[in-house]
Amino acid sequence: MFHQIWAALLYFYGIILNSIYQCPEHSQLTTLGVDGKEFPEVHLGRWYFIAGAAPTKEELATFDPVDNIVFNMAAGSAPMQLHLRATIRMKDGLCVPRKWIYHLTEGSTDLRTEGRPDMKTELFSSSCPGGIMLNETGQGYQRFLLYNRSPHPPEKCVEEFKSLTSCLDSKAFLLTSRNQEACELSNN
Repeated sequence: MFHQIWAALLYFYGIILNSIYQCPEHSQLTTLGVDGKEFPEVHLGRWYFIAGAAPTKEELATFDPVDNIVFNMAAGSAPMQLHLRATIRMKDGLCVPRKWIYHLTEGSTDLRTEGRPDMKTELFSSSCPGGIMLNETGQGYQRFLLYNRSPHPPEKCVEEFKSLTSCLDSKAFLLTSRNQEACELSNN
């Protein structure tokens, strides 16, 4: 009898705790409509890197010296290919240009980065207007990245991202300072 009462109390405690800490299931993240054939045009264009989250600080260390990053996503010259250009404004004021080529994976929502076979990128919708979330995994790291069409999205968007990624075992959080003007994107 005692064990049944104890089990019932623990069960109700679990229900109450779960209702207080509302963490969505990982499956509740909505994968964006990358159908393995073409990338939706709505996701092309200019994006600003806002925040990152990861299980450890080391997985975000690459962003420590960064003030802001602006990206441009464009359809590639070949089918199932995306060109990503970025300019990174470092905290010391320098502008660093970068380029990547993503390949759409047929029959999957994954993006693969050319020259980095260990890296996988998944795109997820964001409840934030003009927002998108990426989950990057590679050899020895996993991180979630928040992007927005605006360099300064509402604070609510950042808080929702932080809350969601916390539920997904991200203990480290990084918010870009975005104190300096963004660098111009080159056309090269």
